[in-house]
Amino acid sequence: MADFMEVEEATQQPGKNGGITIRQQHRSAAARLFRNPLLVVNFILMVVGSACGPLLLRAYFVRGGARKWLSSLLQTAGWPLLLVPLCFSYRARRRREEDVNGGGGGAAASLFLMTPRLLVASAVIGLMTGLDDLLYAFGLAYLPVSTSSILISTQLAFTAAFALLLVRQRFTAFSVNAVVLLTVGAAMLGMNAGGDRPAGVSREQYRAGFAMTLGAAALYGLVLPVMELSQARHAARAGAVTYTLVMEMQLAISFVATSFSAVGMLVNNDFHAIPGEAREFGLGKVGYYVLLAGSAAMYQCFFLGTIGAIFYGSALLAGVIMTVLIPVTEVLAVVFFHEPFNGTKGVALALSLWGFVSYFYGEVRATAKHHSGEAPKPEHLDP
Repeated sequence: MADFMEVEEATQQPGKNGGITIRQQHRSAAARLFRNPLLVVNFILMVVGSACGPLLLRAYFVRGGARKWLSSLLQTAGWPLLLVPLCFSYRARRRREEDVNGGGGGAAASLFLMTPRLLVASAVIGLMTGLDDLLYAFGLAYLPVSTSSILISTQLAFTAAFALLLVRQRFTAFSVNAVVLLTVGAAMLGMNAGGDRPAGVSREQYRAGFAMTLGAAALYGLVLPVMELSQARHAARAGAVTYTLVMEMQLAISFVATSFSAVGMLVNNDFHAIPGEAREFGLGKVGYYVLLAGSAAMYQCFFLGTIGAIFYGSALLAGVIMTVLIPVTEVLAVVFFHEPFNGTKGVALALSLWGFVSYFYGEVRATAKHHSGEAPKPEHLDP
């Protein structure tokens, strides 16, 4: 397990000043995309987390839960789970150091790989994630899972825009087409707002949930490129980024985001209200706590898979993978919550899938050009 986590980006080439240039990462990302088993592992984590997390969180509200700050905290509260693989990784590094030093008194392996600069960047991302979780929790309290999922898919458009500004993401006609299709799909849902309003939710609450979910999509669209930029700058300054370092980043991000939500819970007196809410919960007291623990674990899978997809691909790739998982969430929401699925949602979903296919078709073409040895166009070269 430890050796698995220590795999580095073997295809990275030194850029200017001995670092890794962002555009070089993008050019090699397509070539690695379809032949990297570790990317597949992170994709599976995203599938599990993205499909189960929203359903469990929506079940919390449907069965009688009402604490928005608590539901926000659940999205990152599973960070202690990362301590287990990180401990294995540290023990492996320490054994390697002892082997190199022949069992002597050489320098001990460092407990953490993160630099202070990367730690500060992760803390900032953690605050952004905490705010994003709160917006998403408010939105999911008032919207059906199916509507919320399609709205969240608009984060791909925001990710594309911020990736262009922050990491100089290379765009093709296919990626632009994907962004446009997703944006149109979200606009269609907006024009039909209120048509699938859950029972007991007022029109004002529905509109607030709609706006907050779009805000969450926009903010997370910024978070993904910032994560990619942080990894790229660390690679340029301190050397290769390993998967252990990625997990340490996720640990720091989740810890700060959880602390942000915990402060909100203290102010809102949520901790004292939890026992009473558990007694009146629709699934019983045991079911209440199992649901909370399961939500935390599923969302941790999702966030770890997301930052891993950025590590092995790009922020835009992570956004696209999140988008293609929408049909899974849509079907499960209809099955478990009997949510209505009208024609507008169907068209919006079709546009989302069309956008996903367009993006990946462009990636396949880019991969074919890479393997054919075609020289990159001048505008794609580093300045």
